[in-house]
Amino acid sequence: MWALRRVPKPLSGEEDDLEDGFSELETAGNSENKRDHISKDETEDGLDSDQEFSVDVEETASNELELFGAETDVSDKKSSGRRTTSGLFKALVSAPGLSIHKVLDKWLEEGKNLIRAEISSATLNLRKRRMYGRALQLSEWLEMKQQLEFNEKDYASRLDLIAKIRGLQKAEDYIQTIPKSFRGEIIYRTLLANCVVSNNLKKAEEVFNKMKDLEFPSTAFACNQLLLLYKRLDKKKIADVLLLMEKENVKPTLFTYRILIDTKGLCNDIYGMDQIVETMKAEGIEPDVQIQSVLAKHYASAGQMEKAEEVLKAMEGDNIKENRWVYRFLLPLYAGLGKADEVERIWKICDSKPRFEEYLAGIEAWGKLGKIEKSEEIFERLLKTSKKLPARYYTHLLKVYSNHKMLEKGKDLVKRMAGNGCQIGPFTWDALVKLHVEAGDVEKADSILQKACQQNEIKPMFTTFMVVMEQYARKGDIHNAEKMLHRMRQAGYVARVSQFQTLVRAYINAKAPAYGIRERMKADNIFPNKSLAALLPQVDAFRRTSVSDLLD
Repeated sequence: MWALRRVPKPLSGEEDDLEDGFSELETAGNSENKRDHISKDETEDGLDSDQEFSVDVEETASNELELFGAETDVSDKKSSGRRTTSGLFKALVSAPGLSIHKVLDKWLEEGKNLIRAEISSATLNLRKRRMYGRALQLSEWLEMKQQLEFNEKDYASRLDLIAKIRGLQKAEDYIQTIPKSFRGEIIYRTLLANCVVSNNLKKAEEVFNKMKDLEFPSTAFACNQLLLLYKRLDKKKIADVLLLMEKENVKPTLFTYRILIDTKGLCNDIYGMDQIVETMKAEGIEPDVQIQSVLAKHYASAGQMEKAEEVLKAMEGDNIKENRWVYRFLLPLYAGLGKADEVERIWKICDSKPRFEEYLAGIEAWGKLGKIEKSEEIFERLLKTSKKLPARYYTHLLKVYSNHKMLEKGKDLVKRMAGNGCQIGPFTWDALVKLHVEAGDVEKADSILQKACQQNEIKPMFTTFMVVMEQYARKGDIHNAEKMLHRMRQAGYVARVSQFQTLVRAYINAKAPAYGIRERMKADNIFPNKSLAALLPQVDAFRRTSVSDLLD
């Protein structure tokens, strides 16, 4: 019997009310075929460090590291600012996107090494910077030139890159080209992970069942994928995965516990969250920094400020100066508690030479505290560290402006981004849309979103659509609320409870019946949670009221 059995079912009372607590950028949710087209990364310079993606950054990073067997504990990344890079990597980064093969041909002609260690280092660094197009070209060239004897992990890495760049269908097609002897568990788990990134519930379950049919042993990684997806889309199924893990004797990992703890916190079930932590400790597993961050965030959201501060002090350790890698977590968390003195204390330690993550954490923290000038000051310092900063760094300040309804400053910042050659993507669209919504101009927000949808690259985030749809729902604007739902379908987003909940609210506020709404939900395989079930009778075209009873 494994320890989680002593924990109540991960879903209780209020969890129905949360469709998901997942940041789409978050997670970026994505479409079923996230990139059916060939992305800009393949057709231009491929500098994906300047590209914005619609996935949950922390969860995706953990997923990818776990997928390829790397260490996921953030505490082991204390030297993140002092990465060693290979000569091959530097050559690939400096080349124009379409000339990667030429660079590699020249590398061979010059008699330089192409040993596995050099290739692995280059691939890892390309992945870290999200230069997936270049990594894919490297993999294809290596196989074409027979410079590397491919093993199962090499094929899995190629599959992952294809899914990221060209979409799930192309990735599935690629599996059929892999020699049968190499189509093992890691190949299918890689496809499963990308189904989860794409929020494709149906396909993820198909792949998981396929792995069972092929008699692959159940692994924590595969189960974690379903837990992660169900946390976002169907929390009721989490208990089924836990029962499967118990039956198959699959031990939970740190990532398993983080998903369960976050799910409990999102449901405002702090008691249940604490029970999972105790179970984890009883199994000899201590919370890592990411779990501690999740705990602190949920304690603060529940108004338990003392417990949140206790967690933050534990994160600092005995000597905060030796734990520099936690600064990026502590700054925004202390700011969320309103602890300006603590933010100032932490910032002073890294102020002389901040790392990139600390710059961004500082911008966010001072923004939360309403110290806009300090956020701007840190941003200007950040700009001086590089000739060309990626768009996502600008977005941190843009979010600050959005949260404080500073429309003109936001517009000026976007103009600066364009002037500096930044590629505008989902993060920026999201911040711009929210900026106009906060300023009360939902029509302009809708216009920005529509223009973003017309671009042939990466689609806007799910939450960007929802923030506009929610505004129309508040106004009782049924036509535009329905239009937003239709646009989400066109963008490839699968149906979710939150969409129908918002749509029903639009009908309620318009005091109009929603004909066939239950049938529409059934067609999309959507089952109402408690909140939606309570709303549906209010839009029933044939509901009986006290007045109708009198008239009858």
